[in-house]
Amino acid sequence: MAIISVPFIFITEKALSKGDLLPIVFCSIGLCILFSLYGLAVSMATTPYLALVIDLTTEEKRPQAVGIIWCMLTIGIVIGAISISIATKGLDGVSDPIVLETVLTKFMIWVSGIVFCITLFACWNIEPKQNKKSANNVSNQNNEIGLKKSLEIILSSRQIKIFFTFLILYTLGLFLQDPILESYGAEVFNLPISKTTLLNAFWGVGTLIGLLFGGLWITPKLGKLATSRLGCWLILSSLVLLILTGITANSNGLFGVLVIFGLAAGIATNSALSLMLDLTLPKMAGTLVGVWGLAQALSRAMGKIFGGGLLDIGRILSGPDNPFLAFSFVFILEILVTALAILVLNKVSVKRFREETSVSMESLFLAEMDG
Repeated sequence: MAIISVPFIFITEKALSKGDLLPIVFCSIGLCILFSLYGLAVSMATTPYLALVIDLTTEEKRPQAVGIIWCMLTIGIVIGAISISIATKGLDGVSDPIVLETVLTKFMIWVSGIVFCITLFACWNIEPKQNKKSANNVSNQNNEIGLKKSLEIILSSRQIKIFFTFLILYTLGLFLQDPILESYGAEVFNLPISKTTLLNAFWGVGTLIGLLFGGLWITPKLGKLATSRLGCWLILSSLVLLILTGITANSNGLFGVLVIFGLAAGIATNSALSLMLDLTLPKMAGTLVGVWGLAQALSRAMGKIFGGGLLDIGRILSGPDNPFLAFSFVFILEILVTALAILVLNKVSVKRFREETSVSMESLFLAEMDG
């Protein structure tokens, strides 16, 4: 799908430049389907490995395992961003679509092949073998949960709804900038492609440091709720700095702010994940982790869609010749979302969550058995 996306994107660009309605509609639908399948594939890979982590770790070791996994994911993002920057350095200043399509298609073929080989190596013999009897027992213990049941469980407890709302707002506040960050560097700071692709690398380095620093020192010292609150405030402050650097258009300042932003994201992510584990009943771990995953997936999807959509609205409000105001419009809304996440977080209580959830879970499943 990654390989197919490159020529499809250039076909869409040609249709848009010509202004033909039918090809534009066809290409837009095709791209939506293509990237929906890509997202489905990512989710299909993510859910099993998180379930495997739960199966292969004890409750005491699980927070450490999650922290290590997120650190490794961040390292992968940094390595990927640096590799892409090096590989696309020769494209700086190139605007010929034929040259771009040829080079990018070849690049995607190589990347897809490397990822496929890494996946085979990573998955080889990782899951312990089970005999038929034990496999049946595990299957009976881990009941699947669909969207309908997820919504029923969310609505059954006030604390679930509060934390679900916090996760949506927190993730949305963190990722609204994601689809527009490289464009911000290109349009406001006049950075070439090789430099804009490095923005995620700086953000990733900060995130890695924040994950380690938060998990090893800040969270044990302050507690999960306090650290989550601190992380959200740091994210909010980083977004303010992101706007201020745009006023000066200092690219070095932008890279520095992104390290700070990543540091804030790492601290907030570590504490939020730890808090999520505290807000997960052992007997209903699969169900609740699925619910929290649903919240994050929804908010990340909204961040991708709303980030670009809000930027278009900002361009309309500010005019075509003032990109800084358009990007600032998105960042200001992101600041407001993060502030709202902090307000919602203040209402989260682990004790009340466990009390309410235990009662609501029992009532739900007893009703299901009677039915």
